Amino acid sequence: MPVQIANPQVIEKIERLSRLTGLGKTATVEAAVDRMLSELAADAPADPWAGVDAIVAQLHRIPPRPDSFEAVEYDDMGLPK
Repeated sequence: MPVQIANPQVIEKIERLSRLTGLGKTATVEAAVDRMLSELAADAPADPWAGVDAIVAQLHRIPPRPDSFEAVEYDDMGLPK
């Protein structure tokens, strides 16, 4: 799919970067996009659920309170009475 860039400042930046790198405009944009993607991927956590898992693990380490009670009683099958 073709990409049109209407912003003259962006076009100027692409042309400047193209001259500095010696690459064509398409190759320049591709290299810039690849570089930005790799930087963002390096900063992203490998497992997005790792933070949630850590919080749940901390919650499981909290000991039960001795004065707590079950508001609902359960039978041997684990169903509410």
